[in-house]
Amino acid sequence: MNLLRKIYYSLGPRQRRQARRLFYLPKDMFDTLLKRRPPLVPPKGKIFIGQGDFAATGDSLLQNLIETCELLPNHQILDIGCGIGRLARPLTKFLNEKGSYEGFDVVEEGINWCREAYRDFPGFSFKHISLKNDLYNLETENTADLFQFPYPDSCFDRVVLTSVFTHMQLEDVRNYILEISRVLKPEGYCFATFFIINEDTESYLDKSKKPFFPYRFEHYFLHDPKVRDANIAYRYNVVEDMAKKAGLSINQFHPGWWAGRPESTCMSFQDVLVFKKRV
Repeated sequence: MNLLRKIYYSLGPRQRRQARRLFYLPKDMFDTLLKRRPPLVPPKGKIFIGQGDFAATGDSLLQNLIETCELLPNHQILDIGCGIGRLARPLTKFLNEKGSYEGFDVVEEGINWCREAYRDFPGFSFKHISLKNDLYNLETENTADLFQFPYPDSCFDRVVLTSVFTHMQLEDVRNYILEISRVLKPEGYCFATFFIINEDTESYLDKSKKPFFPYRFEHYFLHDPKVRDANIAYRYNVVEDMAKKAGLSINQFHPGWWAGRPESTCMSFQDVLVFKKRV
């Protein structure tokens, strides 16, 4: 598995997506011919985020948002790093006519697919934002640390980021947290996944023969210094401090099973932080 991961990371972002499309081409062709792909589920070769069942993962994420963030059908939702519609799909049946969904991502292919697939859902909008990222996009010099979200202040009830901060450098994360606070309504919630380093997870890594984050720095740990945006873990106090300075508080912390915890006791593979905007 480590060898396959190294080979995968040795490819460029576009080459990784091309390799995936070729690998799944026979299955995707048969699924299309036999019409056995559910609505709003993309071909496997086009999915470039996450593992496991696309629909089941999206359904589970929606349920987590309802339980942790008090998500309601009339809410305005921002999905940062929306990928190819994993959360958007179940939201089409959850949101009512007063609710709305905005998603943006750095991968243009995913946004183009969503714009076509969701054309009959007027409350759903998708934006391509070209930002540089070692894992997903090397075709621009625009950086996330200077990016201002294309939305007005205090316009979203809930903000969601899954497996986004796990691929962003410290200054990028700092800017995004500031922007999230800006666009959130007072007392709004942000659901975000991280790899969090605290006493428990650092102890787990210390005991691991082949730790997932072998490269350690003052504020963060890296999986692979050659692809710095591949997997990044942040110390809890660093994230907490950035949140406080942005006017957010950590409302909930749900540890993931990446650091040796039983999967049955965890909400997600990654750690989940729920932020709340202070009034």
